[in-house]
Amino acid sequence: MKKQILIPIVIFLFLTVSTIMLILYGKGYRFGFGEGKIGFSETGLLVATSSPNGAQVFVDGHLTTATDNTINLRPGTYAIKIYKEGYFPWEKKIKVQKEVVSKAEATLFPTNPKLEGISLNGIDNPSLDPSQTRITYTLSSQSPRKNGAYVLDMSTRPIITLQSGSTQIADDTTDTFSKAKLSWSPDGQQIIAAISGENRQPTIYLLQADGFNQSPKDITATLSTYQDQWEKDKQDKEKSRLIGLKSNLRQMISENFRVIAWSPDDTKVLYEASQSATLPIVINPRIIGADSEIEERTLTKSNTYVYDIKEDKNFRIDAGNTKKTSNWLPSLAWFPDSKHLIFVEDKKINIFEYDNSNITTVYAGPFLDSYIFPWPNGSKLVILTDLGNPDLSPSLYTVGLK
Repeated sequence: MKKQILIPIVIFLFLTVSTIMLILYGKGYRFGFGEGKIGFSETGLLVATSSPNGAQVFVDGHLTTATDNTINLRPGTYAIKIYKEGYFPWEKKIKVQKEVVSKAEATLFPTNPKLEGISLNGIDNPSLDPSQTRITYTLSSQSPRKNGAYVLDMSTRPIITLQSGSTQIADDTTDTFSKAKLSWSPDGQQIIAAISGENRQPTIYLLQADGFNQSPKDITATLSTYQDQWEKDKQDKEKSRLIGLKSNLRQMISENFRVIAWSPDDTKVLYEASQSATLPIVINPRIIGADSEIEERTLTKSNTYVYDIKEDKNFRIDAGNTKKTSNWLPSLAWFPDSKHLIFVEDKKINIFEYDNSNITTVYAGPFLDSYIFPWPNGSKLVILTDLGNPDLSPSLYTVGLK
């Protein structure tokens, strides 16, 4: 009888202890020896991932594991290095807290990126649309019917050549569209083509971006009407972004930010400080396991920062300034993953994380006028270059990043 009662009790105790141990294990506690005692030690979890995967993970200089793995570490700050042969190393100091999952998420860029031509010679005036998925450009090296204005859609399919991936929207039989300066409407549906020359007054055309314009519309006399409407559209879009935020966050952005660009996923803001100020804490208590890079909430007027809305973190950006250097790309611009920024300086293309870490020069060859366009999936960059040969007309090339 006693045996019949004892067995269920033992099973119950075993299951209870097992459950408690599983819970403690999930929180990062580990059973072992420490300081001459036997018992559970408080640890945190570090999840290390990389793209591409299969990279080595070093903790304080010691090879510890490979990426796509979880490491148990005692609370503290660790120097994490993620390395894969053929790629630039990724390094960051990560703060590990007990019972907290911290992340080391490394995007690795190749040390020898592949350069591929994707166009004919004679490309000029490329311009990226607001969605960052299409490039409009002019072609001047072919016949009048082949020359003109084109649109390349980078999001629909793999592009082998521009001839297969581009749509001609105007040719040189109506006017010299191969010499036009092109710019997009805020909604990406229309393109303004401005044509001028030494012996003619400027002519402004409005082109539809989705097909060939048989009779391009001359809007020279009414250009200001379109510009006013498009400026209003930009302001309305900015207002709609702010309306979706909490009132205290909306006030903080309105009072202190001169917005340069929202990240593609609208979770971060690249901005110039409109005044010297101290940013209030918006999320309190602070988010555990958030980015452990040192933030800076004391703003200096005209300095450049990135504010992370989801984590309520603010980082000063040291790279360059925000003066425009081309039709599209300022010296700082967002990468499609919303985690990195593109930075152009001294004819070098750099990519770095939004918290101002891991600055990597991904391309140092020749390119023209800082015309750089990221592929929508982040797999490559598109540049305009003559490969340093003044006898060649410029072409579009891709710089492989994966």
